Amino acid sequence: MDMGMIFKRKQDNFLRLINEQTALTLKGVELLAEYMKTCDPKIVSDLTRTEKEADEIRRILIEELNKTFITPIDREDIHALTMRLDDIVDMINTIVSRMRIYNITGVDKNLVEFAQVIEESVKAVAQAIGGLRNIKNVKAVFDACVEVNRLENVGDTMRDRMLMELFENHKDPIAVIKWKDIYQDAETVLDVCEDVANIIDSIMVKQA
Repeated sequence: MDMGMIFKRKQDNFLRLINEQTALTLKGVELLAEYMKTCDPKIVSDLTRTEKEADEIRRILIEELNKTFITPIDREDIHALTMRLDDIVDMINTIVSRMRIYNITGVDKNLVEFAQVIEESVKAVAQAIGGLRNIKNVKAVFDACVEVNRLENVGDTMRDRMLMELFENHKDPIAVIKWKDIYQDAETVLDVCEDVANIIDSIMVKQA
């Protein structure tokens, strides 16, 4: 086989794996949004399975990274991208696990709102990552990254508002601690999405 063809296949393989991991990340956040609306325990097993599938893609990608000398984008950027995508799915699972550990079984309107914003952010992340296949589509990629940054600011405001309401309306200190942890975890997911957007920004600047 032509060496140029082998090289191109290896290049395409990294972007394919990143996009597969992104698709699983998006599936995870969709499951989170559904769980927040229903608290259906059946969703937990789907979320666990999705996390394992995403972990396997990350493992394969890093294995390929360690075996490949020349990569389509900087090696450290690929590594950072796959690890931060993995962090999004891990944080989603942390939120649901914490709710189960804390025995929170009812729907909370604040978490429904947070899950919607997280879903919007991950969709913007997916759009930006999809754009890496076509570097000519710079504006669409940068616009998606700007949207992720905007949603992170929305998340900061939401968290502060929710914590303020929490401290004003709840007298049970244990309940306050539980909800504070969960709201903070939810906002952290948006922080990680912003980290991904910043990595993509850096990649686009280097490719320009």
